[in-house]
Amino acid sequence: MISKPDKNKTRQRRHARVRGKISGTAERPRLNVYRSNKNIYAQVIDDVEGVTLASASTLDSEVKGNNKTEKAASVGEVVAKRAAEKKIVDVVFDRGGYLYHGRVQALAEAARENGLKF
Repeated sequence: MISKPDKNKTRQRRHARVRGKISGTAERPRLNVYRSNKNIYAQVIDDVEGVTLASASTLDSEVKGNNKTEKAASVGEVVAKRAAEKKIVDVVFDRGGYLYHGRVQALAEAARENGLKF
């Protein structure tokens, strides 16, 4: 019997490998992305303290868009603005084991355009 690899399990393995190398600090927190089938979530995290400094998702009322990619770009814009309110400019981008393509790329580029540096 042919068994297909579990895509989420391989993504989690990839994410764990990257997380061993990437960590957020108070000066340069981590911009984490989680993508589900319907929604996308972004958090700015200080790993030293273990606190979320800013967050946004497609479930927020501020997020606009007609398709998932446009909504992801809107999430990037909102999370960048919320981070800027807390005077956060430099972040480390954590793509969560996802390919830098599509919704993840749209979120990252929108965050960059709205003031986050990574």
